Amino acid sequence: MLAATMRREGLATEQKTHVSDIVTAADRAAERLVVDGLRAARPDDGVVGEEGADHTGTSGRTWVIDPVDGTYNFHRGLEWWCSALALVDGDDVVLGAVHHPQQDATYVGGPARPGTRNGVPMAPLVDRPLSECCATTYLHPPFYEGEVGAAFARAVGGVATLRMMGSGTLDAMAIAQGSCDVSFQHSVPDWDRLPGAAIIRSVGGEARLVEAGGRQWHVAGVPSAVSEVCDRLAGG
Repeated sequence: MLAATMRREGLATEQKTHVSDIVTAADRAAERLVVDGLRAARPDDGVVGEEGADHTGTSGRTWVIDPVDGTYNFHRGLEWWCSALALVDGDDVVLGAVHHPQQDATYVGGPARPGTRNGVPMAPLVDRPLSECCATTYLHPPFYEGEVGAAFARAVGGVATLRMMGSGTLDAMAIAQGSCDVSFQHSVPDWDRLPGAAIIRSVGGEARLVEAGGRQWHVAGVPSAVSEVCDRLAGG
C-alpha cells in the first residue's frame, strides 16, 4: 500500500535501460520497507531486490523482492502492477507472494504449497494445447529483428491470441487463475520470474528456462503449452 499511496501524491521517474524501463521513489521506498521487515524477522536469510538490496545470509534461503512490478504501468496510472517476493531455498523457489493493490488481492503459493487468492484455494490449471491458448509476453521493439525476433515469431505463431500487459508477475497471476494460459519472455531477472513461477507451479503449471536466439527465455503456464513454446523458441 505504500507504493499506491506515494503514487497518489505524485512521483518523479528515472530511466534505467530504456524509456519504458524506469524507477520511482516508490519502488525504492517499498523495497526498503520489505527489506527492513525481512531483516528483522529472518536475520539469517539472504535478501536480493530489484532496486539494489543485496544481503548474503547464512541459512541457505534467499528472499527475492520486486517492490513494484510493472513500474511503467504504475507511473502512467494503469492498474496492471503489483508487489511481489519469492523465497528460494537451495536451487529452487519454494514460495511466492504477490499483492495486486487495485484488486486488493494477495496470492500465495509454491511447488509444495497449494495456491491461494486472499486465503481461498485456487483451482488447478486446465491443460490445453498452445493453439487454444491465450499467451502473455513482452518484447521491446529493438528486439523485433534478428534471432530474438525470429524466436519470438516462432512462439507467437502457435498461439490462439496474444496479450502484452506490462507486468510479468501479474500476467502469471492471470495464468494461475485460468484467465491466460502461458507466458514467455527473454532475459527475465529472478525478481520478475520467481514469484509468478512459484504460484503457477502451485496450481499444477510449469516454469522452464530455454535458450533461443542467443538469450535465455522464461516460459511458464499450462504444461502442454509450455512444452510447445520451448520447442518453438528453440526452433523445433
